[in-house]
Amino acid sequence: MNKNILNTGVQKFIIKNLNTDTLSVILKKPILEGVSNSELAEQLEARKKCEKKLPFWFKTPNIYYPNKLNIEQTSSEITAHYKANLVSGKDLLDTTGGFGIDSFFFSRKVDQVQYCEINENLVQIATHNFEVLGATNVNTFATDGIQFLRNSKTSYDWVYLDPSRRNESKGKVFALADCLPNVLEHLDLLFTKTESVLLKTAPLLDLAIGVNQLKHVREIHVVAVNNEVKELLWVLKKEYSGSILVKTINFEKEHSQTFDFDLKNERD
Repeated sequence: MNKNILNTGVQKFIIKNLNTDTLSVILKKPILEGVSNSELAEQLEARKKCEKKLPFWFKTPNIYYPNKLNIEQTSSEITAHYKANLVSGKDLLDTTGGFGIDSFFFSRKVDQVQYCEINENLVQIATHNFEVLGATNVNTFATDGIQFLRNSKTSYDWVYLDPSRRNESKGKVFALADCLPNVLEHLDLLFTKTESVLLKTAPLLDLAIGVNQLKHVREIHVVAVNNEVKELLWVLKKEYSGSILVKTINFEKEHSQTFDFDLKNERD
């Protein structure tokens, strides 16, 4: 994280040149002291992607943006707000913090959020942005979230996981066993530290396979934006074995469409 990017002159340049072709920025002679042209281009690209996806971040001064891939992989504001309404309590552990969008919205619903992210640069960026956004109840840790959980003596009200669906050996993946972390390997650990797990998976994951592999599924939330499914959210409860509620929502510009059903009834 290059803190020079937060200088007033650099921030004014980023705001003024939002629609400038980034290649032309890269090819110019050095524009601003202490910041490379490639760093400027990266900020411009990432901020532009946030205009519709993360409007609150886009409108907030002095936000530091990661590279555009991190923006592409992060939750949108509308889906992060939705999942935050699924949790409550005193303590939540976000094991896969990323850019920090989900942690920020969780912080509005839970007393304390522990944010873990293995990428130290992302941790620095998220920490800065939490301060700018006033999320004072988020504690950040540059560490592997599963290892943090293993070493923790805290019992959390919720543990949240959004495993990476980019596997170095297999490319882009969606099967639970291929994602990192492999949540199937850590289910026993999770339920020694919490009663409630919220898991985000690829929209392509088959519901029947997910139910069979994850066990203890109480709810499945299918979240779409403008008729495109963006997220599958799984609510797991320790030792739960009852009926599974499937809740679907499609966010549109003017309103949202919802439809709920019991998974067993649908199969029957």
